[in-house]
Amino acid sequence: MSSSRPWFCPSSISATLTDPASKLVTGEFKTTSLNFHGTKERIKKMFDKIELSVSSYDTAWVAMVPSPNCSETPCFPECTKWILDNQLGDGSWSLPHRHPLLVKDALSSTLACILALKRWGVGEEQINKGLRFIELNSDSVMDNEQHRPIGFDIIFPGMIEYARDLDLNLPLKPTDINSMLHRRDLELRSGGGKNLEGRRAYLAYVSEGIGKLQDWEMAMKYQRKNGSLFNSPSATAAAFIHIQDAECLHYIRSLLQKFGNAVPTIYPLDMYARLSMVDALESLGIDRHFRKEIKIVLDETYRFWLQGEEEIFSDSATCALAFRILRLNGYDVSPDTLNQFSEHHFSNSLGGYLKDLRAVLELYRAMQLSYPDESLLEKQNPWTSYFLKQGLSNVSLCGDKLRKNIIGEVHDTLNFPYHAALQRLAIRRRIKNCATDDMRILKTSYCCSTIGSQDFLKLAVEDFNICQSIQREELKHIGRWVVERRLDKLKFARQKEAYCYFSAAATLFAPELSDARMSWAKNGVLTTVVDDFFDVGGSEEELVNLIQLIERWDVNGTADFCSEKVEIIYSAIHSTISEIGDKSFGWQGRDVKSHVIKIWLDLLKSMLTEAQWSSNKSVPTLEEYMTTAHVSFALGPIVLPALYFVGPKLSEEVAGHPELLNLYKVMSTCGRLLNDWRSFKRESEEGKLNAVSLYMIHGGGAVTEEEAVEHFKGLIDGQRRQMLRLVLQEKGSVIPRPCKDLFWNMIKILHTFYMKDDGFTSNEMINVAKAMINEPISLDEL
Repeated sequence: MSSSRPWFCPSSISATLTDPASKLVTGEFKTTSLNFHGTKERIKKMFDKIELSVSSYDTAWVAMVPSPNCSETPCFPECTKWILDNQLGDGSWSLPHRHPLLVKDALSSTLACILALKRWGVGEEQINKGLRFIELNSDSVMDNEQHRPIGFDIIFPGMIEYARDLDLNLPLKPTDINSMLHRRDLELRSGGGKNLEGRRAYLAYVSEGIGKLQDWEMAMKYQRKNGSLFNSPSATAAAFIHIQDAECLHYIRSLLQKFGNAVPTIYPLDMYARLSMVDALESLGIDRHFRKEIKIVLDETYRFWLQGEEEIFSDSATCALAFRILRLNGYDVSPDTLNQFSEHHFSNSLGGYLKDLRAVLELYRAMQLSYPDESLLEKQNPWTSYFLKQGLSNVSLCGDKLRKNIIGEVHDTLNFPYHAALQRLAIRRRIKNCATDDMRILKTSYCCSTIGSQDFLKLAVEDFNICQSIQREELKHIGRWVVERRLDKLKFARQKEAYCYFSAAATLFAPELSDARMSWAKNGVLTTVVDDFFDVGGSEEELVNLIQLIERWDVNGTADFCSEKVEIIYSAIHSTISEIGDKSFGWQGRDVKSHVIKIWLDLLKSMLTEAQWSSNKSVPTLEEYMTTAHVSFALGPIVLPALYFVGPKLSEEVAGHPELLNLYKVMSTCGRLLNDWRSFKRESEEGKLNAVSLYMIHGGGAVTEEEAVEHFKGLIDGQRRQMLRLVLQEKGSVIPRPCKDLFWNMIKILHTFYMKDDGFTSNEMINVAKAMINEPISLDEL
């Protein structure tokens, strides 16, 4: 029969994790509670108000809007004054401290501001300084190494034409002007090919660059309920300038009422900004510090979701992000709304035309949360995956420098899918790739306080190192415990304490979960020892003896042990279960020892059944095999006792509830199938049976190896999705979410450890595990 070997098998990873070359000196990374508290308080304040940078580019277009009553009078003179007062020292208008590759962005914003001042005949000094900036940076206009803001090839030439209408001579080379105008003419005349609708959306978005040539009837089809075109003040201002649409004017006025005398480049953005903040805190592992604030954001988002709020559903990235975060946090959201962002729909949208990598990344992440009966959502996976892979391969040198953070996110998401992303390792990767520059680029660059905050990174690093220092001490304790319990004397048993502890710390990392980690790790070590004992180390007499001893529980004297091996194993199990029983009083107010004994007996008896099958050369049915094998996979003693140490109190009734038993069965079945799929060839060569070989045997020779493997891959996928639904759905559930999360954590561990040629190899696992436990992160090195 198949070995009952538990999930933690790679023999190359063992005590290497206990390398004492720990670099964390207590004083070196000492963080005062005052600093930690101060960082948390600054982040909490971000929930109250979204800080969005104003845009000199968009403010200039709003400044050019004439009064509805007199075309020679500005409708918003306060914007003109803002332009006069906010020119930078180099003569430009743009975000201060701009990136060296954003000169085109500065040129576009500066020219727009010059046009606004010229339009109303004010600011001659500022105009001259702006023209001087353009002259000094004119070579960047045609420099392909410079980042090109969205629509630059239409908007900048369009502003050059407007400058001519205003009799404004620009210090640009005639050849460059002619080249830009020619390029704009070609782009406006091109048909758009298959992506005709996406091109129309794009032309409406850059309306200010088309001006009198625009098909305004077409453009206004994209007007939103708030009166804007794509939430863009510049495009909306251009629309009012040309067709005097009242709703456009209402939108602009509402912006100035909120922001004063200048406007941002996109608004509203609050929903996306708040969800991005929640996403960042969760992915950095520090969301537990802001549960109250996050709950307020999620409740509000869910309310808007149920109301069909345009701010969510008109934007694919916001909609996908809202769906993912709400579903992960237990809110009942249907994926039907995401079906509108099919490949065809997306390719014919503005985001599709612009090949918006971030939007597709959010869609791809959302697809990974599909339940078994959500096939339409699952069908979105292939095209989003292909799109992201193409996006990575097509990144230009310029784009790589400016978009390294999103590129890192795409790479990690493709290589570590949600069901195989151990949280602690994902946190470390996210910290390494964390964007502390909150700048984004549309038609111009902008900043948002909740995107890429330095405080997020600072708190994440401090929190990571605090947790790590605790974990390092716990791992040392596990090592001492192995020696104290004489488990190291069992030469037949693999010494996997560091590996078992890694599996616990990779998902249960909060300091207060120490008891859960120790229970998980110690039982993991013991199940490994017992598995080896039943597989190669013990006779049938010894196996039966061990089971009888656990059934009797309190044993006095060595006469009851038929061997020293049995005595060592029994004593280790007995002391560990007793320790769990004692600790459970503090968490549960009752002793759970009897339940843990039963869990262990179920495992030992299933292992004995398999050992007898192997000894007798029996060939069970697949159903008989799985009934035993999902228990012998040995996840019960690891996961189930840990449930008592994650916070919620579990009554005996809840601990034995059918929902919890189903969670355990689905988890264990998924793990057993993963093991049998990956080990099928090796075990076949060794003459052992497992689920795959039994499926072929009982198929009467009609099932090929390839067909059997594909069948079980489908079963694994179905079990995983079923587990996801059991964990995330709140309706009708009696098991607290922190407890259900442990089952999903194990699913992640299983998929990570059983990855092959995709993600971790054994050597890579050693390196990341050592880094997680032994190597602190230095904020200065990021």
